[in-house]
Amino acid sequence: MMNFQKLLVKKFLEISIVNSKNINPKILVRPMSSKTGERFVFHGTNANPVFQMESGVDLPVLKDGEVLVKVRAATICLSDIHTVCGTRIEPTPSVLGHEACVEIVSHKRNNFDLNIGDRATFSIADTCGTCEFCTNDLSQKCVKLFKYGHAAMSSGSGFNGCYATHIIIRSGTEVIKLPHEISDGLAATINCALATMVNCVDQLPDNVKRSRKKALIQGDGMLGLYGCALLKELGFEKVYCSGNKKIRDDLVMGFGGIPIIDEVKELENETNKFDCVIEACGSPEVVQNGIRLLKPGGAYIFVGMVHPKSGLNITGEQLIRKCLTLKGIHNYQGYHLKKSVEFLKNTINKYPYQSLISPNVFSLNNLPDAINMAISKVYPRICVKP
Repeated sequence: MMNFQKLLVKKFLEISIVNSKNINPKILVRPMSSKTGERFVFHGTNANPVFQMESGVDLPVLKDGEVLVKVRAATICLSDIHTVCGTRIEPTPSVLGHEACVEIVSHKRNNFDLNIGDRATFSIADTCGTCEFCTNDLSQKCVKLFKYGHAAMSSGSGFNGCYATHIIIRSGTEVIKLPHEISDGLAATINCALATMVNCVDQLPDNVKRSRKKALIQGDGMLGLYGCALLKELGFEKVYCSGNKKIRDDLVMGFGGIPIIDEVKELENETNKFDCVIEACGSPEVVQNGIRLLKPGGAYIFVGMVHPKSGLNITGEQLIRKCLTLKGIHNYQGYHLKKSVEFLKNTINKYPYQSLISPNVFSLNNLPDAINMAISKVYPRICVKP
């Protein structure tokens, strides 16, 4: 983690805020209107400047099926930190950010059930709805997939990510109205962390859902904390949550989990006693212990190791003799987003959701400072508002 921090400090010293035409190295803010927006453009870890603040940018004319939304709040996902640090490579120049609460400004959709001014969340990806994956419950692998906050500006409207004042939502993207019970900052986390974990829990085999005695979530970040609440609501008697941050213990307990720091030592006598284990930490080193803890017929869900340095030191025999189910989960489908909104609304007073979001909110101009705070992991999510 220290390497990430050093890299961020070095790179953020190089940040320049210039105007969209780059005709003057000084800060130059062009006139804003209802037809213009701002965006924080990422040029790449080794670029100069790394970031460029663009103001007074003309908003594109909407095409059929598109929706223009205003960003009310965005939150910083770990994947954006990896991109800024260079450990995850994305096309550039781009507008990063995929977690946001938005407000409907205008649209060109038929039979759209949201009104101008409604708050909304939207699916992390745009899909075609007709390919072999879309028609077989795997739309997140659509052959024409477009992911917000992970695409070059040239591949679409130029307002493709959440670190901006506006986003153009494409025609194949789910858009769901938000209930008043959910705050802007918390709502921003729905379309990534929460919806992904809803998918994880949905994918548990029937035998695991029937037993519901013991579960372990490896990772006490946003995925892990949401996972604790989801598994408790599903009826699990005990949900353990392992991590390396003692400051997260109270949060883990608040979301129904039992916090542990050293799962090998603290669960030494729990071999073959867990119905399911969910890896949500990104570390392949935890897998051996997870397999040890699983009872015969148990399920292991991988969701955090979305990076190439995730080689596993396990054997086929370990899996076969215990009749284990292993499943990888990447993102989610549209109906998981709907279930996420309902879950949050129904449990909003049961769990300390607002403590997931940093109390200090950063402006879009201060995005680099917000990312530096996110890297410290003091709070599961840092909030940015244009």
